[in-house]
Amino acid sequence: MPLADATQTPSTGDRSSAQKRARAAEGAVRVVAPARLHLGFLDLNGGLGRRFGSIGLAIDQPRTELTLARSPTSIADGPDSKRALAALDRFVAALSLDKSYRIDIQSAIPPHSGLGSGTQLALAVGSALTVLEGLDHSPASLGELVDRGARSAIGMASFKDGGFIVDGGRGPEAKPPSILMRTAFPEAWRILLILDRRTAGVHGEAEAQVFAALPPLPETAAAHVCRLVLMQLAPGLIESDIGIFGSAVSEIQSIIGGHFAAAQGGPWTSAAVGRIAEALKTAGAYGIGQSSWGPTGFAFAPTQEIADRLYESVIENARGEGLEILIGRGRNRGASVERIMNTNSESPEGGQT
Repeated sequence: MPLADATQTPSTGDRSSAQKRARAAEGAVRVVAPARLHLGFLDLNGGLGRRFGSIGLAIDQPRTELTLARSPTSIADGPDSKRALAALDRFVAALSLDKSYRIDIQSAIPPHSGLGSGTQLALAVGSALTVLEGLDHSPASLGELVDRGARSAIGMASFKDGGFIVDGGRGPEAKPPSILMRTAFPEAWRILLILDRRTAGVHGEAEAQVFAALPPLPETAAAHVCRLVLMQLAPGLIESDIGIFGSAVSEIQSIIGGHFAAAQGGPWTSAAVGRIAEALKTAGAYGIGQSSWGPTGFAFAPTQEIADRLYESVIENARGEGLEILIGRGRNRGASVERIMNTNSESPEGGQT
């Protein structure tokens, strides 16, 4: 199974599935999954037969880290344990497993923050489970088992390979979008994340209702977004020209943010995040915007030194607004999946059952 960084014993043609499962059941599996930024949609018009088309980036923080092992009863402990246990139950049923497991969550991407927490948590649980049981499933197939990828494949692609990603949107078939582009994010560049933990972005049934009611983006606007991606954003990224890249990101964000403004109360889900993002732009940051439904905002810097300077220029105002700022990097590899010694399999106390 092509999970990036996975520490797994290679299978051979003559090894039976039963032997694989017996050996895999020993110990536990630890997964570290990256958050992702969603920078916008290519086509919210749909006139060519495909809709959405996502632009995204895997980032090194925040992240979801968890360990899964066999247990006398199914249980989850740590941040976002309720959603982790719900994902576990769905995978166990879908894979026809008759065992119980414990999930220990060391850290979790903040839920409903625009950073892909639900997809990364579900894929982390599903990957740990299938590696433990010696089953072969890709991130895409695991995502389909728990209804991920309805509009975007960025989360699944970030989990699998990391990097900067563009997908081709949903066509008439009910399957996740195809990946059109995956390239490395420049190692020197930094991302300033603006977090508002008091606010949640649109999610769940409310999100589905918003998309159902959303009018088509004008064809000319959708065409312009595609042109920006092809002729500015992608070349700027590949040539490490943060000025061209950032200009394209900001313009795409302006178009898409304007289209969603009525559903999220303005161009920013959190007005405070918007104010700090604008302050970062004034101080010299590139490519400001909001990830997905927010409230998390972002801005780009060409080096760690400049990112530090930008951070210092706004941090007091950000704290005054009740916000946090993190300086992160692009993550050019997928999730880390490794087998470890299990010390918790007989300790079901505590946590979410």
